Amino acid sequence: MSGTQSSLPGPVARLWEPLRGRSRSRRALLLMAPLLIFELLLFVAPFLILVRISLTSGSSDLRYAPGTWSLEGYAEVFTNGVLLDPVVYSFGMGLAATATAVVIAVCYAYAIWRAEGFVESALLFSVVLPLLTTLVIKTYAFWPLLSPNGTLNDLLLSLHLVSEPVQFVPGTVGVVVGQVYIVLPYAVLAIYSVLSTMDWGIVEAARDLGASRPRSVLEVVVPQAMPGIIVATVISFAWSVGAYAAPGLLGGGANRTFAIEVEQRLLSNLQWELATAYAVVMLLLMFGSVAAITAVLNHFGGEFEYA
Repeated sequence: MSGTQSSLPGPVARLWEPLRGRSRSRRALLLMAPLLIFELLLFVAPFLILVRISLTSGSSDLRYAPGTWSLEGYAEVFTNGVLLDPVVYSFGMGLAATATAVVIAVCYAYAIWRAEGFVESALLFSVVLPLLTTLVIKTYAFWPLLSPNGTLNDLLLSLHLVSEPVQFVPGTVGVVVGQVYIVLPYAVLAIYSVLSTMDWGIVEAARDLGASRPRSVLEVVVPQAMPGIIVATVISFAWSVGAYAAPGLLGGGANRTFAIEVEQRLLSNLQWELATAYAVVMLLLMFGSVAAITAVLNHFGGEFEYA
């Protein structure tokens, strides 16, 4: 191709370049077309329907009143304290689960990166294995582990660390533990995929220059792994704030997340306009939070470019 271009006269070559670039972009669009259609049909269109339902007025006879326009649902979301409490709880639980999952994921991904042979394969297999189990089963499995008469409390009592059983589930502790277990494999794989491209010689050079092991990890490894950490944080936070399985199975109903509140309003109370407005507001808050988290983490090396 380069030989053909060099043999073309100047005016012809200037006309050929834009055509060649345009043909490449068209091929890229054709390759992306199935994904774009999939996104439009399964994500964009349902979201637009969700927004439309949220702008209807309530009806005592129908689940929503088609053809009407109203902001009653959004007004109820911002003025009803009963609806604001699940939002605060969801974000608090999401931050706790995200921070815990990302810290564990960084340590685990680092261990996989430094391991070799069978140990590396075993560690990777232990990350992938939970993904082969259904979400409900692996979440509900924490009941016999964390319940007042479960394995963990039996161990704590036998070691005389507590005088009476601790109620991890139902409760927030159980919800956070269950949610961390759900998002941890994705966080580990996101961080490990970046670490696997890193040259260990950079860390050795830092240690040769006098950096201790912890300092070399914090100042060399973590900044270069920040793109993976950002992805892990976004996945963990978005999934945790909108979680349904872990809060529903391990929360006990005392503190409900917004996802459970939406289900209650939508299916039990048949308040479609309120439930959809609630969901739209939470999605907007989620996008804003993810953008803020990404911007903050970028200051710590998220935009690092590999040589």
